[in-house]
Amino acid sequence: MPRKKKIEMEIVNHNAAGIDVGSKSHFVAIGQALEDVKEFGVYAEDLVELCKWLLSFGITTVAMESTGDYWQNLYVELQKHGIEVILCNGKFTKHAKGKKTDVKDSRWIQKLHSLGLLSGSFLPDETTEILRTYCRQRINWIELAASTSRKMQKYLKFLNFRLDVVVNDVCGLTGLKIIEEICKGNLDPHSLAEYRHYNCKKPKQEIAKALHGNNREDYLFGLRQEYDSYKFFQRKIKACDKEIERLIKNEIKKSPEKKKLKTTEKPYKGINKNAVEIKNFNQVAFQYFGGVDLMAVEGVSHATVMAVMSEIGIDGFKKFKTAKQFCSWLRLAPNNKISGGKIISNKIPKGSNRLKIALRHSANAIGNLKDTHLSDFFKRIAYRKGRQAAVSATARKLATIIWTMVVKNVPYNPPSQYLFLDQKRKMGIAKRIKKQIAKFDIKPDEIGLGNSLSPNYNF
Repeated sequence: MPRKKKIEMEIVNHNAAGIDVGSKSHFVAIGQALEDVKEFGVYAEDLVELCKWLLSFGITTVAMESTGDYWQNLYVELQKHGIEVILCNGKFTKHAKGKKTDVKDSRWIQKLHSLGLLSGSFLPDETTEILRTYCRQRINWIELAASTSRKMQKYLKFLNFRLDVVVNDVCGLTGLKIIEEICKGNLDPHSLAEYRHYNCKKPKQEIAKALHGNNREDYLFGLRQEYDSYKFFQRKIKACDKEIERLIKNEIKKSPEKKKLKTTEKPYKGINKNAVEIKNFNQVAFQYFGGVDLMAVEGVSHATVMAVMSEIGIDGFKKFKTAKQFCSWLRLAPNNKISGGKIISNKIPKGSNRLKIALRHSANAIGNLKDTHLSDFFKRIAYRKGRQAAVSATARKLATIIWTMVVKNVPYNPPSQYLFLDQKRKMGIAKRIKKQIAKFDIKPDEIGLGNSLSPNYNF
């Protein structure tokens, strides 16, 4: 009988444990034997007991899956006790052989982590995480306010108040004032038309014509309820804005050098009504990033800069060694699948985070600009591959630009004109020839050019 061969792998993490995170209990494995696995609850005292149990066996590093939101309290407690935590994506740990159980999962995670086969997910620093909480809560309120706005429009149509025809935005200055008066009981069309804002395109006569309704009490009741909800959500959004502004300015105050920084005004940057209300946000963002002016990049709006600040932060950029790694994390880089020396597929991986969505929105806005470096790039890609591919390519280029600006602390300096491939090659060849002429001190007469070259050999 031939002897069975065993392939041994070097243990990278000797004092490693694996945790299978659950909603009601956590299974912890410190080895591959059954007695090395223990189940713990999810209450605060259970998490403390779990950490003490790990430390009693000399465990210094732990790996666990980022399952839902169940990992967060455990992660904080492990960090508190000085244990290194590797939070990994579940797709890297789901290939355990045999029937799936919590015990097998914890042992499989422990085995992979001991062999150094697991990589950690990106986690922002504490300040960025707090800012992210405020911004995401604000986005939740905006979505609820948008839903309420749609319901108000529905009740207005049921009442035959065609406010949506005469104003561009029902929740604008004219629309909200008229809705407020309707909710107070003012149903006279001509009286309501007097609340027209001077920027409204439609005249008072046409607005009054659109406000002859049936005045049904049930629809008016529904409209009042939705209008009250809309005002409530707007108050919540403003409360989030105050917390975001307070946190950002407190972070700037920690560094006196940042407070002295000044940037140029950018009146051409439009402010969306859903943007965070921070006075002179252009200046605040410039100071927050330590003199890096992200607003100087065309297409980058207030919302884009806020997404960068809240989703990754300044220190988060430094966790990616190259711009390619940063783009790969954002899932903006092609996922090349090669077999037999041929590329089978090079599609961009599925999945989006909030920063990727913000960059794609900026890229789409760049596609509507004229005569800029990035808009020219967008249009060349769109001409060959369509607008959707151009949005992805421009978003990737934006991510590279932002990473370079923040990590290397360099200003945005786009080339004045785009050089096509043959022009780049021509410039490269001319540069190499000029270098060789200078190196060997070659005169124009020596290579038979006579006076066709200037004494400075400028190509």
